[in-house]
Amino acid sequence: MLFTVDPASSSPLFEQLAASIRGAIVSGRVAVNERLPAARDLAVALDINIHTVLRAYQELRDEGFIELRRGRGAVVTDRARDYSALARDIETIVTEAKRLELTPGALSAMIREAW
Repeated sequence: MLFTVDPASSSPLFEQLAASIRGAIVSGRVAVNERLPAARDLAVALDINIHTVLRAYQELRDEGFIELRRGRGAVVTDRARDYSALARDIETIVTEAKRLELTPGALSAMIREAW
């Protein structure tokens, strides 16, 4: 599993990590019932604080994407059902936004407004 964060970004590291994991779950790169790396191991691999990883895991738990199980760690739930149709639609939207030279921030604002 490859998760990334950008320390130079203005976005908090826990949000970046949660988004990276969420994207892997939604795209199917991480399967239902798959165990995520231990928080300590992921913190070392990404060179971030363990509490940052735990906060990202807690956010994903609150959203229903993972369960935090004592002794088993973070496990992907069945809420991570097939999002393939949504992923295709998003890819189409992103492609069109790029063609129109729309910034990611503007696209995000449009999506938030529609939501």
